[in-house]
Amino acid sequence: MTGISFEALDAVPWDRLESALPQHPVEGVPRALRRLALAGGAATEEHFYPLSFCLAAGNGRVPSAATAALPFLVALAADPRMGARVDLVGLLVSLKRAAKQARPELVDEGWPAEWRRHRGAVLALLADPDPDVRREAIPLADGVVPLLERWRAETDPAMRLPVLLQLGWVAAEAAQADARSVEEVRAVLDGVLRDGEPVMKVAAVIAWARLDPQEPVRRIDLLVETLSDLAVRPRFEEIWYMSDVEEPFTREDVVTWAAELFDHDPRTAASFVVRLADAAARTGDTELSEAVLDAAWQLLVLRPSAASALLPVAGRLLDDPADPVRLRAANLLAVLGRQAARYADRLATLLDDPGKDPGLEGTVGDYACWALTRIGDPRAMPGLVERLYEPYREHYGRSYWAGEPQLPDVDAVLVPLRAHADVLLPALREVMRHHAAHNDGHGPLTGAFLKVLKAWGPDALPALPEVVALLDDATGSLSIVEVLAAMGPGAASALRACNPLDWPGYHWNAAWAASHMGGDRTAALRLIGEAVLTEEGPYYGPVHLLTDFGPAAAPYADRVRHIMENTGGLHRIEAALALWSGTGEPEPSISVLAEFVLPIADGGDDYWRFGEALRALARIGTLTPATRAALRTVRGFDGRLAKERNYEAFLQDEELRAAIEYLLALP
Repeated sequence: MTGISFEALDAVPWDRLESALPQHPVEGVPRALRRLALAGGAATEEHFYPLSFCLAAGNGRVPSAATAALPFLVALAADPRMGARVDLVGLLVSLKRAAKQARPELVDEGWPAEWRRHRGAVLALLADPDPDVRREAIPLADGVVPLLERWRAETDPAMRLPVLLQLGWVAAEAAQADARSVEEVRAVLDGVLRDGEPVMKVAAVIAWARLDPQEPVRRIDLLVETLSDLAVRPRFEEIWYMSDVEEPFTREDVVTWAAELFDHDPRTAASFVVRLADAAARTGDTELSEAVLDAAWQLLVLRPSAASALLPVAGRLLDDPADPVRLRAANLLAVLGRQAARYADRLATLLDDPGKDPGLEGTVGDYACWALTRIGDPRAMPGLVERLYEPYREHYGRSYWAGEPQLPDVDAVLVPLRAHADVLLPALREVMRHHAAHNDGHGPLTGAFLKVLKAWGPDALPALPEVVALLDDATGSLSIVEVLAAMGPGAASALRACNPLDWPGYHWNAAWAASHMGGDRTAALRLIGEAVLTEEGPYYGPVHLLTDFGPAAAPYADRVRHIMENTGGLHRIEAALALWSGTGEPEPSISVLAEFVLPIADGGDDYWRFGEALRALARIGTLTPATRAALRTVRGFDGRLAKERNYEAFLQDEELRAAIEYLLALP
C-alpha cells in the first residue's frame, strides 16, 4: 500500500462535491483513490480509469471533486512505490490543461489556490528518477524557466527532445510577458541547429516554428535532407518521444508533422512534398513515398492550388512497386478528377490490380476505377456497379475505416455518370434486386440507389420495376415519389399505384409529382397552396413545391413573402426562390439570397446553405452587385469550399466552384 492517509480521504465531504459527469458519481472518486493506494505497485490502468472518468471527462470542466482529489493525486503520482504513475501524471496534465482552457465559471473556485499550494510537488515530477514519469510531466511546467532547467539537466536525447518541443510551445505563449526567457529559448534552439544531431535539429525547427512560422521555410533544405536520409531514419524511433504518447514517433510521423509547418505558405508546402518525393525516388524509399503521398493528401484537401505541383508526383508513383504507394497515388488522382486525365491510360492498366494497404480500404484497382470514373473514361464502366456493390453483397455494410484514403459512397460515384446510364443501368437493376432480396426489401444501399435514379431522371426509367418493388415498404415511399417524378411521365402509372402515407407531406409531394407527369396541375397547386396558406411556422408548409408552378402560383405571393421575411436558413432560401417564381421579379429574392453568399466572402463556412443559395440564384439568373463581388472574392480563395476533410471536400468544392463560374458568366 502507498502512503496516502485514508483518514484524510474519508474526512473529505465527498457527498457535497460534484464529479465531471453525472453518469460517473462523485463517490467513485474516493473509492478509486482507495483502490489505487491499496494496489500500490500492482496498480494498473484498470485501477486508474474510474478516477479519470470522474475527474477529467474532456467536457471543459474542472469539478469540485478534482480540487478535493488533487492532494491525493499528487501524493500517489510522486510515490515511487506506486503503479500507474504515468497515468496519474497524465491526469494531472489533463486537469491543468482543462483549467487553463475552460471558461472561468466551469472551473471550481477552489482549484487555482489548491493547484498553487501543490505547485512545488507538481514541478518535482519533472525531475522524477523514472524517465517515463518525467516525460509525461513535461506539460506540467508552468513556464519557460522550469523547462530550461530540465533542458540543462537532461542528458538522454529521448528526454531532451520532448523538452525542446515544449520549450517552443511555451516560449511562444510567453513571448510578450517574459522576453528574457524567450531569448534564452532562442539561444538553445540556435545551439541545437548549430551543433545538434540531425533528428534534434528537425525538432528544433518544429519548436522554432511556434515563435517564427518562417523558420521552417528558411530551414527547408535541412528538413528535406534529414527526413530523406535513410541512415538517419532509425534514429527518429530511438529518441522522438512525446508526452501523452506511449510509442515513439516514426520518421514518417515526423514527415507529416513537418509538412504542416508550411500551411501558411502553400507554394513552399507543395515544394517540400515534391522535394521529398524526388528524394524517395532516388533512394527507393518506399516508406517515405507513402508519407509523401499522405502529406500530399493533407495539402490537397486544403489547397486546390497544390494540384499542379502534386499531380506529377502521384502520376509517377502509379508505377511504384509497393502496393500502399500505388493505392495512395491512385486515390490522389481520383480526387483530382479531370485534372488527372493525362494518366487515364496508366490507370486503366491498374483496374485489376489487387494491391492493398492493410490499414486502408479497397484495392489499387478500386481507386484506379474511381479515378477513371472521375475523369469520365468509359473503360471504368464495365463491372463498375458490381465492384461498388461487392462490399455489401454478403454483408449489411462496409467495414469502418478511420483514416484516408477511403472509397467513396456508391451514389457519389454513380450520380455524375448519367451519360453512361445505358451501360450501367442493367447492372444497377440487378444489384438492386439482389439487395432487396437479401435485406427484406430495403437495406443500407436503398437510399443510395434512389439518389442515383433520381439524378439520372428519365434515363433511369428502365429501372421502374425495381423502384415499384420498393413500394411495399411505406417508409421509403416519399423518396420513391421524388424518383418517380424525376423519371417523368413514363412513371405516372407507378405513382398512381403508390399506397399513400397518412401524412400531409406525402400528399403534397405526390400531387406535385403527378403534376410533372401530365396530371392535374390546377388541383395540385390548390392543394399545395392551401397548405402554404394555413400551415404555421416554423415550417410554414411546402413552400418549396410552389416554385415549379411559376406565375400560376402568384396568388400565394403575399404569403410566400411573409414566410421569407419570418424564417431563416433553408426555408428562407426556398421562400425567396418561390417568390421570384410566382412574381417573375428578381427583387427582393436576390437580395435575400445574397445573405447566404456574402458571409462566405468574409470567411464564413456555411457551405451547405451557400450552395443552396447559388442554385437558387442560377434559376433566377440575376445577381446583385454585392453578390457578384462576393463570388469573385470566393472564386479567388485557395481553400476548399467545404468543411469536410475527406473525398467529399473535393466533390463539394468542384460543385460550388462550377456554380460560381456559371453565375459570374451571367450578364
